[in-house]
Amino acid sequence: MSSSFSAVEVIRTKRDGKVLSDAAIDWVIDAYTKGAVADEQMSALAMAILLRGMTAGEIARWTAAMIASGERLDLSAVERPTVDKHSTGGVGDKITLPLTPLVAACGAAVPQLSGRGLGHTGGTLDKLEAIPGFRTRLSNEEFVAQLSEVGAAICAAGEGLAPADRKLYALRDVTGTVEAIPLIASSIMSKKIAEGTAALILDVKFGSGAFMRDVEDARELARTMVALGTAHGVTTRALLTAMDTPLGLAIGHSVEVEETLEVLAGGGPPDVVELTLALAREMLDAAGLDADPEKALRDGRAMDSWRALVRAQDGDPDAALPVAPETEFVRAERDGFVAGIDAYGMGVAAWRLGAGRARKEDPVSASAGVVLHRRPGDRVAAGDVLCELRSQEKERIPAARELAVAAVTVADAAPEQGPLILETITDR
Repeated sequence: MSSSFSAVEVIRTKRDGKVLSDAAIDWVIDAYTKGAVADEQMSALAMAILLRGMTAGEIARWTAAMIASGERLDLSAVERPTVDKHSTGGVGDKITLPLTPLVAACGAAVPQLSGRGLGHTGGTLDKLEAIPGFRTRLSNEEFVAQLSEVGAAICAAGEGLAPADRKLYALRDVTGTVEAIPLIASSIMSKKIAEGTAALILDVKFGSGAFMRDVEDARELARTMVALGTAHGVTTRALLTAMDTPLGLAIGHSVEVEETLEVLAGGGPPDVVELTLALAREMLDAAGLDADPEKALRDGRAMDSWRALVRAQDGDPDAALPVAPETEFVRAERDGFVAGIDAYGMGVAAWRLGAGRARKEDPVSASAGVVLHRRPGDRVAAGDVLCELRSQEKERIPAARELAVAAVTVADAAPEQGPLILETITDR
């Protein structure tokens, strides 16, 4: 390892607002991955990046260095066109679950490497593990074989994929640097590019329940990631979507799997269906496939694809899902209209009930969560149920109830509803 750089020198360069050279970036990522740069030094550099930012060239090199820190999957043996989707995370965002088998049912291969929930947002792997037997760890060989046979796999990234990102991701969460756009963009894109997919659709969220609360920050993140993907030869597009209100009616793990099954059966909440179909159309178009995902939902092919995916990963698609023993209803205190449901507040309520984790190693409760009974715009009378709280432990409910009550606003008039999908960002 070259000794022409030191961690302190690299930190000072960024602290003072200067541009890091390609060689400095390559060195610090390699040295951190190998343990030669300490966590406290990388923490200081991450904070300097948060405060000072990075140029497009720096972000591109940082991303390339993170990809180079590990292996890159080879999906050339998969005959179907490969296309993936990534969401920046939100409350009630179970879209990966119905979307992946739906797109596979339309002829694509979807190599979905997913993560776990942290804080107020849920994780896809946690949701899937609510299904009895479901296995979220696959070897690279199993992953490629399943893509060829089933057309879809949803699992954890292997240890060898962008190991620099795995170390840095855990550090960012405990050092207040999660919101740094260069670090978010390089984290997401290093994993997705290393995954080997030919096309990628990004769901970049903004609003109270998103990491990017401000729409301009979300737009900047989306453009940065689209540019990174394009530069690495991956067809990349991004949808900017609203996350002020939870997606759908279910927030948790088993409850979100239940909602997924409703969507795959041709029903489900309108917003979940709208976003699932919009992302599916973008994915199929980016993969060069002319197929109608709405038809695949109606005729049962998407549900067949889901069942095949679950079985392939040792899950039982017919098994009963976990149900929480403790439930409590939150009711409207007055007549009126639901004017708003704060996504962040409801996400934290679900976390308090046991559905979330404070640290990445914490366990989660598969059955805990919130089920909404009303959406913004619905008329309510005093005493009507607004939402239902579910938990394994009764003592968790009071704190969650306080948050859920505060998250729902009832007013005299129905609110004006903004669009769920604001715009699509491409490299064109």
